[in-house]
Amino acid sequence: MSAHRPVAVIVLAAGEGTRMKSDRPKILHTIGGRSLVEHSLAAARGTSPAYLAVVVRHERDRVAEHVTAYDPDVLICDQDEVKGTGRAVECALERLPADLAGTVVVTYADVPLLTSQTLVDLVDRHTSTQSAVTVLTARIADPTGYGRIVRGPDGAVLRIVEQKDASPEERAITEINSGLYAFDAALLREALGQVGISNSQGEKYLTDVVGVATARGARVSADVIDDVWQMEGVNDKAQLARLGAELNRRTVDRLMRDGAIVMDPATTWVDATVSVGRDTMILPNTQLLGATSIGSHATIGPEVTISDSEVGDRARIVRAQVQLAEVGADAVVGPYADLRPASRVLPGESTGAFVVKLADPSLGPDDQASVLDDNPSGTDR
Repeated sequence: MSAHRPVAVIVLAAGEGTRMKSDRPKILHTIGGRSLVEHSLAAARGTSPAYLAVVVRHERDRVAEHVTAYDPDVLICDQDEVKGTGRAVECALERLPADLAGTVVVTYADVPLLTSQTLVDLVDRHTSTQSAVTVLTARIADPTGYGRIVRGPDGAVLRIVEQKDASPEERAITEINSGLYAFDAALLREALGQVGISNSQGEKYLTDVVGVATARGARVSADVIDDVWQMEGVNDKAQLARLGAELNRRTVDRLMRDGAIVMDPATTWVDATVSVGRDTMILPNTQLLGATSIGSHATIGPEVTISDSEVGDRARIVRAQVQLAEVGADAVVGPYADLRPASRVLPGESTGAFVVKLADPSLGPDDQASVLDDNPSGTDR
């Protein structure tokens, strides 16, 4: 981890997200076993900031409860009726110490593929170049719809121009704005005080801070990344699915590089919160969800779903559903077994086939697990 620790990270989570067309706040939708805002908080917390602040407004209480359940040390900041990303950051600064000094990072609650390392690199570049503002950018073939980064002859950033306001020459620029920044805390506070809302949207824009900084002669830099996925936000359910698939691809790839064997990555879904031991084989059509932990040299699948469960070394689970259960080392589960919450398969034990296993063997016969065929090969445990 870098020695250049940000004094604060501000996560913007006040938007309504109307394009999701959902009764659930956008940032509470999940991919990879975490909500969008939890992914963003994990990335932010990985920079070891002195303060981690989240700005809320839409369904304020629901979002705040979710955020503090995940990270109790988060500072909840309320955005008032003034709209815009600049006002959201200003509301956070009003909750932070007045003498805040150092680097302030601003990010968003709907960018689930953003990593802590990218934010650390942003802070490192911001510090090493002694910049007042550093913006995270990328170069893409088709920049349509994105704000463009306008640079001067020395490579410093002069301004950020939105698509609708760009000239033909500026629209030809392929370097785009992510909306993620590192700021000098004092300059950010002072600049936001000068930014007005006299625009067509009546909003206080965070991008206007760049103009204030350059007008003062302060240095504005850009940190260019190649992984554009990290900049992509979720605006609707189609994007939610697309980023979910990409996150799953990255998660499965990481497991394989760490020593797991995945026979068919295309049909294997693994939450980012799952751990899998070395030389464990995951067969097709398998889902590993939640806080699941799989030991080494196990065989999982095909057609298995495991949620929030612990599986020991060398265990074998085939065509089964396992939820909130424990499977010991060298145990065999399935085929067509259903392990219910709090059930346990002891080390070396076998459930047999076509079995539903309950947690409490003292339950009455009407409540006991039912055998699913007329001539089961195993016994109900």
